[in-house]
Amino acid sequence: MTKILVTGAAGFIGFHLSQRLLERGDEVVGLDNLNDYYDVTLKKARLEQLLAKPNFSFHFLDLADREGIAQLFAQSNLEKVVNLAAQAGVRYSIKNPHAYVDSNLVGFVNILEGCRHHQIEHLVFASSSSVYGANKKIPFSVHDNVDHPVSLYAASKKANELMAHTYSSLYGLPATGLRFFTVYGPWGRPDMALFIFTKAILAGKPIDVFNYGKMQRDFTYIDDIVEGVIRVIDRVAEPNPHWSGKAPDPATSYAPYKNYNIGNNQPVELMHFIETLENCLGMKAEKNLLPIQPGDVPATYADVDASVQDLGFQPNTSIEVGIERFVKWYRSYY
Repeated sequence: MTKILVTGAAGFIGFHLSQRLLERGDEVVGLDNLNDYYDVTLKKARLEQLLAKPNFSFHFLDLADREGIAQLFAQSNLEKVVNLAAQAGVRYSIKNPHAYVDSNLVGFVNILEGCRHHQIEHLVFASSSSVYGANKKIPFSVHDNVDHPVSLYAASKKANELMAHTYSSLYGLPATGLRFFTVYGPWGRPDMALFIFTKAILAGKPIDVFNYGKMQRDFTYIDDIVEGVIRVIDRVAEPNPHWSGKAPDPATSYAPYKNYNIGNNQPVELMHFIETLENCLGMKAEKNLLPIQPGDVPATYADVDASVQDLGFQPNTSIEVGIERFVKWYRSYY
């Protein structure tokens, strides 16, 4: 049994990950501030399921609470940490920048300090496909430079990678960053396209389709995401003996630090995504075709060679299967 802190445990990925860790016999210490960025009742419903399980404990705590986080680390005898708590959302970051500084920067420093002072064996943290920003070379590779984010959310996730690398370098903290690509599935986030579209179509309301439907996303089913995270938790980051400062590889380091893409490696056009949802719902959508929004990128596409090679892992859930499972959950829950 490994004792693992999962921050954002009442969130979409955190909930599913905590379930899987508990099922395999780990002890999970959950942390969440249950903020109202989206429906708090959904977060509480997820949390209720976790609290019913043995070997799960919960702390109602904000990452930005320096003393609270320090106290949690001091009292919990943690072995590994998975940091999934963050202020999410590309578009929201344009309207509410300070929320991203408080949670994604200040909060992440508090996690790093806790790991540093309590000899944490491995820090695994959520980055995002949004760090690729203005990159045009696809599929996006962890070996590519990612210095041109196009939203503050993306910049905060890039900053997390830099901050974690610094602690790996200074203190030998093994750290692995995971760039998630458009996660979807049961218990998903209400601010994401699948949730928004499903709710609107069932209510007979039109849906907003940005970039006139020409968006492409590497939609990745939640079970595939969780499988990838678990394999990373178990593979503690190590230094790359071949790393060179003369030709620095952004994915690895002379320090115990790694980055991986966790994506489906099969980008889907937004219009096909909507058609698949229509088929699962048995209803047609009324579409408002609109231009691309500030901060959005036209396409995401994950190069997963590194995760296949190192972890023996590649997502394999098709969009048809994943959306069908989501719709079944949505109808049941609502």
